[in-house]
Amino acid sequence: MSERSFDLVVLGGGSGGYAAALRAAELGKSVALIEKDKVGGTCLHRGCIPTKALLHAAEVVETTRDAADFGIRASFEGVDPDGVRKYREGIVAKKFKGLEGLVKARGITVVAGTGRLEGGPAVRVGDDLYRGTDVVLATGSYSRSLPGLEIGGRILTSEHALELPEIPRRVVILGGGVIGVEFASVWRSFGADVTIVEALDHLVPNEDVALSKALERAFRRRGIASSLGVRFASATQTADAVTVTLEDGKSFEADYLLVAVGRGPTTAGLGYEQAGVVLDRGFVVTDERLRTSVAHVWAVGDVVPGLQLAHRGFQQGIFVAEEIAGLQPVVIPDVQIPKVTYSSPEVASVGLTEAAAVEAHGADGVVAYEYNLAGNGRSEILGTSGIVKVVRLKDGPVLGVHLVGDRVGELITEGQLVVGWEAHPEDIVPFVHAHPTQSEALGEAFLALAGKPLHAL
Repeated sequence: MSERSFDLVVLGGGSGGYAAALRAAELGKSVALIEKDKVGGTCLHRGCIPTKALLHAAEVVETTRDAADFGIRASFEGVDPDGVRKYREGIVAKKFKGLEGLVKARGITVVAGTGRLEGGPAVRVGDDLYRGTDVVLATGSYSRSLPGLEIGGRILTSEHALELPEIPRRVVILGGGVIGVEFASVWRSFGADVTIVEALDHLVPNEDVALSKALERAFRRRGIASSLGVRFASATQTADAVTVTLEDGKSFEADYLLVAVGRGPTTAGLGYEQAGVVLDRGFVVTDERLRTSVAHVWAVGDVVPGLQLAHRGFQQGIFVAEEIAGLQPVVIPDVQIPKVTYSSPEVASVGLTEAAAVEAHGADGVVAYEYNLAGNGRSEILGTSGIVKVVRLKDGPVLGVHLVGDRVGELITEGQLVVGWEAHPEDIVPFVHAHPTQSEALGEAFLALAGKPLHAL
């Protein structure tokens, strides 16, 4: 048994954990980073990065198939699953190597093993104890299932889906949120028949309804089927297939069922409650500055209620490190954090939906405008349809920016700045958007809300 002391002990090496460790080390703190698997966590190894690599491979497939539309002679011979796997793993390996080098260069002590929180505060790994002046809880999340729905065989989570050795012919996806929609997009591009089952009335139900409807239309054109507004009842599997039945009696047969019903906080069995940390439905309760109920114990990322996004966890990790150092960083509310779904087409948003804005300010106090990407030259060149929707307080600032279309995720940072700085459309209009870019569509929407639309009736 050994005992070591550090300024900061971080439990969990995902986006939030390693960001806290790196920033604390940069600020001169001694840091121990405890990770049971690989530094980088779910996002780097089983989530954000590998799935986006798959989505880019899917984009290459679609571009090759449609090459004749651009006057290019090319032939599509099929998808090589092993080749796609090697490409995906190569991206992850390169990013992991870079992160390992960065952690090492900052002098961070990396501890391999499962940690358990103890009083002090401290984290125990096996027989060894790592005491910290402060401890950050950053243990991430896991793929949820539904009661009575056992994962295994032909019933998969997203982690299992990444490792499939073949491209399925038929897939049912349970859940029309970000994960379900992205895998639907990939598998359809790869040639699978895909059906999404979503209990709520729309795909990506947390987005503005205009974006949901636009995505649903685009998916129908791509041949992706959806069953909306009916709850899942059961799933049975054989050696060759899985059958999914809904509460209305309708059933679907497929090679695989992907369960994409959200992610739960990884907090069970880690000593949190025994150490005095208050949990709510498994999530760690914090104040707005990410302090838990135990002095000098903080929490970041997916264990904290709110948006489960890697960039949110990353920002929170930096925030906590600076808070501990006495720098008094600015609190960024979830509503000002951008969200992106990397399907084809992409969905991106920041701020309030029109419905949320109306609920907060009344129907007479809100103005919304939609600009169709059909009028945007760059979107026409890319061959994408979609919309830009901007919501503003009447005679006031922009409250929300909502986009759907290929590559619009690259535009959302402008929306984040506009919403975060409470800019009025009139403030933005004098700034020039380069031509031809998709960002011009945002400019057109702001022009319209400022009362001087150029390409709208």
